Amino acid sequence: MHHEAGLRKLLADENTPQEAQDSLLAALKGDYTRAAISSADHAMLDYALKLTIAPASITADDIARLRVEGFTDRAIHDICAITAYFAFVNRIADGLGVELDEYVITVTDQ
Repeated sequence: MHHEAGLRKLLADENTPQEAQDSLLAALKGDYTRAAISSADHAMLDYALKLTIAPASITADDIARLRVEGFTDRAIHDICAITAYFAFVNRIADGLGVELDEYVITVTDQ
Protein backbone atom coordinates (compact mmCIF):
# COMPACT_ATOMS: atom_id res chain seq x y z
CA MET A 1 0.00 0.00 0.00
CA HIS A 2 2.84 2.41 0.70
CA HIS A 3 3.95 2.11 -2.94
CA GLU A 4 0.74 3.69 -4.17
CA ALA A 5 2.24 7.18 -4.42
CA GLY A 6 5.06 5.95 -6.62
CA LEU A 7 2.72 4.03 -8.92
CA ARG A 8 0.41 7.04 -9.14
CA LYS A 9 3.37 9.19 -10.20
CA LEU A 10 4.36 6.71 -12.91
CA LEU A 11 0.79 6.52 -14.17
CA ALA A 12 0.48 10.31 -14.15
CA ASP A 13 3.75 10.59 -16.07
CA GLU A 14 2.14 8.33 -18.70
CA ASN A 15 -0.89 10.67 -18.77
CA THR A 16 -3.17 7.98 -17.33
CA PRO A 17 -6.49 9.63 -16.36
CA GLN A 18 -7.22 9.84 -12.62
CA GLU A 19 -10.25 7.55 -12.93
CA ALA A 20 -8.13 4.86 -14.63
CA GLN A 21 -5.45 5.25 -11.94
CA ASP A 22 -8.05 4.81 -9.21
CA SER A 23 -9.52 1.76 -10.92
CA LEU A 24 -6.16 0.09 -11.41
CA LEU A 25 -5.01 0.76 -7.86
CA ALA A 26 -8.28 -0.52 -6.42
CA ALA A 27 -7.97 -3.71 -8.48
CA LEU A 28 -4.33 -4.22 -7.47
CA LYS A 29 -5.20 -3.75 -3.80
CA GLY A 30 -8.22 -6.02 -3.94
CA ASP A 31 -7.61 -8.76 -6.50
CA TYR A 32 -4.86 -8.16 -9.03
CA THR A 33 -6.21 -11.02 -11.18
CA ARG A 34 -9.13 -8.73 -12.08
CA ALA A 35 -6.94 -5.72 -12.88
CA ALA A 36 -6.75 -4.42 -16.43
CA ILE A 37 -3.08 -5.30 -16.89
CA SER A 38 -1.17 -7.24 -19.52
CA SER A 39 -0.84 -11.02 -19.45
CA ALA A 40 2.88 -10.49 -18.77
CA ASP A 41 2.07 -8.40 -15.70
CA HIS A 42 -0.39 -11.07 -14.54
CA ALA A 43 2.28 -13.75 -14.96
CA MET A 44 4.81 -11.63 -13.05
CA LEU A 45 2.38 -11.02 -10.18
CA ASP A 46 1.37 -14.70 -10.10
CA TYR A 47 5.04 -15.64 -9.82
CA ALA A 48 5.73 -13.00 -7.13
CA LEU A 49 2.72 -14.15 -5.10
CA LYS A 50 3.74 -17.81 -5.34
CA LEU A 51 7.34 -16.96 -4.42
CA THR A 52 6.07 -15.02 -1.41
CA ILE A 53 3.52 -17.52 -0.13
CA ALA A 54 4.99 -20.88 -1.16
CA PRO A 55 8.59 -20.40 -2.35
CA ALA A 56 9.42 -24.11 -2.29
CA SER A 57 6.64 -24.76 -4.80
CA ILE A 58 8.28 -22.75 -7.60
CA THR A 59 9.00 -25.04 -10.56
CA ALA A 60 10.57 -24.81 -13.98
CA ASP A 61 7.03 -24.35 -15.35
CA ASP A 62 6.72 -21.08 -13.41
CA ILE A 63 9.91 -19.81 -15.01
CA ALA A 64 8.82 -21.07 -18.43
CA ARG A 65 5.56 -19.11 -18.14
CA LEU A 66 7.55 -15.92 -17.53
CA ARG A 67 9.72 -16.65 -20.57
CA VAL A 68 6.63 -17.24 -22.73
CA GLU A 69 5.41 -13.80 -21.63
CA GLY A 70 8.66 -12.28 -22.90
CA PHE A 71 10.69 -11.96 -19.72
CA THR A 72 14.43 -12.45 -20.17
CA ASP A 73 16.54 -14.38 -17.71
CA ARG A 74 17.74 -11.02 -16.33
CA ALA A 75 14.17 -9.81 -15.87
CA ILE A 76 13.19 -13.07 -14.16
CA HIS A 77 16.18 -12.72 -11.86
CA ASP A 78 15.14 -9.15 -11.04
CA ILE A 79 11.53 -10.15 -10.32
CA CYS A 80 12.80 -12.91 -8.02
CA ALA A 81 15.35 -10.68 -6.30
CA ILE A 82 12.92 -7.81 -5.73
CA THR A 83 10.23 -10.16 -4.41
CA ALA A 84 12.72 -11.83 -2.08
CA TYR A 85 14.10 -8.47 -0.95
CA PHE A 86 10.66 -7.17 -0.01
CA ALA A 87 9.89 -10.38 1.86
CA PHE A 88 13.15 -9.93 3.78
CA VAL A 89 12.58 -6.25 4.56
CA ASN A 90 8.98 -6.85 5.62
CA ARG A 91 10.07 -9.62 8.00
CA ILE A 92 12.71 -7.36 9.53
CA ALA A 93 10.15 -4.57 9.95
CA ASP A 94 7.58 -6.99 11.40
CA GLY A 95 10.19 -8.54 13.69
CA LEU A 96 11.13 -5.12 15.05
CA GLY A 97 7.55 -3.93 15.37
CA VAL A 98 7.98 -1.12 12.85
CA GLU A 99 4.75 0.77 12.12
CA LEU A 100 4.72 1.69 8.42
CA ASP A 101 2.33 4.60 8.92
CA GLU A 102 5.06 6.39 10.85
CA TYR A 103 7.39 6.20 7.85
CA VAL A 104 5.22 7.18 4.89
CA ILE A 105 7.33 8.58 2.10
CA THR A 106 5.77 11.07 -0.28
CA VAL A 107 6.92 10.94 -3.89
CA THR A 108 7.36 14.40 -5.37
CA ASP A 109 8.76 15.78 -8.58
CA GLN A 110 12.38 16.81 -8.24
